[in-house]
Amino acid sequence: MKSTDELIDDLLTLAFAEDVGDGDHTTLSTIPADAMGKQHLLVKQPGILAGVEIARMVFKKFDPSLKMTVFIGDGSRVKPGDIAFEVEGPVRSLLQTERVMLNIMQRMSGVATMTDVYQSRLEGLKAKVLDTRKTTPGMRMLEKMAVKIGGGMNHRIGLFDMILIKDNHVDFAGGIPQAIRAAKAYCSEKGKDLKIEVEVRNTDEIRQALAEGVDRIMLDNFTPEATAEAVKLINGATEVESSGGITLDTIRAYGEAGVDFISVGALTHSVKGLDMSFKACK
Repeated sequence: MKSTDELIDDLLTLAFAEDVGDGDHTTLSTIPADAMGKQHLLVKQPGILAGVEIARMVFKKFDPSLKMTVFIGDGSRVKPGDIAFEVEGPVRSLLQTERVMLNIMQRMSGVATMTDVYQSRLEGLKAKVLDTRKTTPGMRMLEKMAVKIGGGMNHRIGLFDMILIKDNHVDFAGGIPQAIRAAKAYCSEKGKDLKIEVEVRNTDEIRQALAEGVDRIMLDNFTPEATAEAVKLINGATEVESSGGITLDTIRAYGEAGVDFISVGALTHSVKGLDMSFKACK
């Protein structure tokens, strides 16, 4: 399996292939090959900055001679007018890396900012906001990185690093006990040390999951009131996660119900990028 750095490198290869193709003919035709210059990243909207270290990878991959000086790091709260970093080197390289870098920085900063907003609604509570697998194809590693930068936590990265038994698995397996037993047998047979989480839809399924023993129970589409009752029933026997249609307006109520985690697809599936630009400077 590829490492995170390898997956990010693959993404950058694809990004340059689709954007630069066989050459930025506008830049190549108008800018002399020996022209040198400097550009800086200008923040135009308040939020949480994310993607600075990925930007460094973008510049290094395209042209190792580009020199990047960072003024504001990942996870910092920024405002309009802030200069996050400047990059100096061949003008042709600056212009050809601009859009790939901005696409990543804006997207990651948007995710980090959204995560910060959701997590701030849980201030004073133990609950942590989690991301989901509802990510942009190819950008999952970057978006999940941005969630952590924004103060949230990552759920599983993909289908490979955790067992999450959802409603369809339960129905096809013949029930919660059967699904959990099969998952444990599989892990034992394959020598895998994977956490097991099961999604439940009612109190009876909670009792079944508790009887079998799992690492986490996901309460799917429970009301805050039903969540509080479920937390009492589970009584610390396992981690508890709330999921399903939770919004900024309702997340506090779920946190107050006593859950450990609250998963929110909106952190990545419908976020707006943070406004910023890469401008020439002296």
